[in-house]
Amino acid sequence: MQVEQTTNKFLPESSQDLGRRKNNKSLLDGHSKAVQQVSDLIERVANTNANVLILGESGTGKEVVARSIHTISNRSSKYFVPVNCAAIPQELLESELFGHIKGAFTGAITDRKGRFELAEGGTLFLDEIGDMDLNMQAKLLRVLQEKVYERVGSGKPIHANVRVIAATHRNLEEMVAKGEFREDLYYRLHVYPIDLPPLRRRAEDLPSLVYAITDKIKQDTGTHVNVTPDAMSALARYTWPGNVRELSNLLERLSILYPGKVVDATQLPSKYSTLTNTDLETSEFLTESVALNEFAETEHFDQSESNSINNVGLPILTRDGVNLKSQIASVEQFYIKQALDLSNGVVAQAAKLLGLRRTTLVEKLKKHEFQRTATS
Repeated sequence: MQVEQTTNKFLPESSQDLGRRKNNKSLLDGHSKAVQQVSDLIERVANTNANVLILGESGTGKEVVARSIHTISNRSSKYFVPVNCAAIPQELLESELFGHIKGAFTGAITDRKGRFELAEGGTLFLDEIGDMDLNMQAKLLRVLQEKVYERVGSGKPIHANVRVIAATHRNLEEMVAKGEFREDLYYRLHVYPIDLPPLRRRAEDLPSLVYAITDKIKQDTGTHVNVTPDAMSALARYTWPGNVRELSNLLERLSILYPGKVVDATQLPSKYSTLTNTDLETSEFLTESVALNEFAETEHFDQSESNSINNVGLPILTRDGVNLKSQIASVEQFYIKQALDLSNGVVAQAAKLLGLRRTTLVEKLKKHEFQRTATS
């Protein structure tokens, strides 16, 4: 009984609900080249049966990518079944994945389907695959190779028609070299790798991400929060070790502390509003002062105008360059959202705040795919 109850608690949703949650793509919002490349990779692989390995730091949106692949695939009518391999004790993982029959072990009082069976015809997402022990890796490899498995305690083979997507924040190549991860399993999973960029490497997406996340918070809770240009500038200089998940948590916290308000830099938690010398040296958003001085010596322009540009919360241009078109689109979305919030969604009033004709704003709303409401 005890084992049966223990394994059940790891099911985040009932079998009727698995994979039916709304796919939240806010972690992938943005116009940067890196995000566009990820979107392209998602579209290319979605309607194949290839195994996918999603790599990236914690908080970069690995499950979001996996759900996106499932949603636009020909398996979308079936379940998307997530499994966090790090959250389940290794001695229970086999039963969790493959199921068991009554009497297979102490506490197995009924037959129970595993995640592979629940995902039949759909997608199985194995998060934190790097935490799976070598014994379980061998059993997973067999399923990927032979497309069959057995419930624990049963010798009856079950055919598996399941798309497997795995993810990890670990360096699997290093783990293979150390003997901590099976090389044959690595290559089985590494058919189609997708490497997610950390937030510090997609600086131009920050305004779009802030818009998308605050909009979702408003939909979920009915409260909204905006940030001023100086607050956006402070956020742009932060290195985001927790990536988009950390940004989302911060904005949710701000929506609770300052519901319906516009937050400035002084209201941000100190670690986001104060930069140390180390932060300035390591930030991917800042360029060397020498490069700026060289540019100033060769080009003549209005310095006061330059200062105002740097204060709108956008990353300073580096030698890596920037996609200007997408950056402009991000700024447009950011200010259009603020105008709509301040005008309670009335387009005519929002257009006045932005110094635009109503028809021009309507065109931009369609262009950026803003959701229209009855009050607009």
